[in-house]
Amino acid sequence: MKLAIIKYNAGNIRSVLFALDRIGVHAQVTDNVDEITSADKVIFPGVGEASTAMNYLRERNLDKVIKGLKQPVLGVCLGMQLMCRYSQENDTTCLGIFDEEVKKFVSPSISQFKVPQIGWNNIYDLKTPLFTSVDDGSFCYFVHGYYAALGDHTIATTDYIKPYSSGLHKNNFYGVQFHPEKSAKAGQQILQNFITGDL
Repeated sequence: MKLAIIKYNAGNIRSVLFALDRIGVHAQVTDNVDEITSADKVIFPGVGEASTAMNYLRERNLDKVIKGLKQPVLGVCLGMQLMCRYSQENDTTCLGIFDEEVKKFVSPSISQFKVPQIGWNNIYDLKTPLFTSVDDGSFCYFVHGYYAALGDHTIATTDYIKPYSSGLHKNNFYGVQFHPEKSAKAGQQILQNFITGDL
């Protein structure tokens, strides 16, 4: 199986590669259109800022490439947010795969909630084979100050200030707000499901 990781100006690719290596999977990091479109499955990672990342994708025509992919695609963290329609982060028009708006967390003035959310939190109400053999309520690792609200495409939910989508799915596109590559056993299972599962 050929697995491609989209190379662009948003980090965490190295940690994804390490996580895949732990489960014995090789992936090609590439921004080559032919290599991406010919892959059996594609991971769209991301740690960074929405508008800068979208500008980079558009300059290289990767925005159209990603939207046109027919094989299973997994967006991670910023990757998932960029798959939404719009982000409040620097007023950014995104890919529009999910008809969702990404909003900034607004913490109550006196609150235990810090923004961004950094650390472990539960995922629950899990749907689709992406979460096969993952326990409802599993802890995963999050680093983000923006979120996608609950909607028709929600396949996992997390509570932080309010319930929001920690997983999205539409057709061949999947997204997770947390970092499966840093989420221990649950994250490893999710990556395994994406790579070997019938999605």
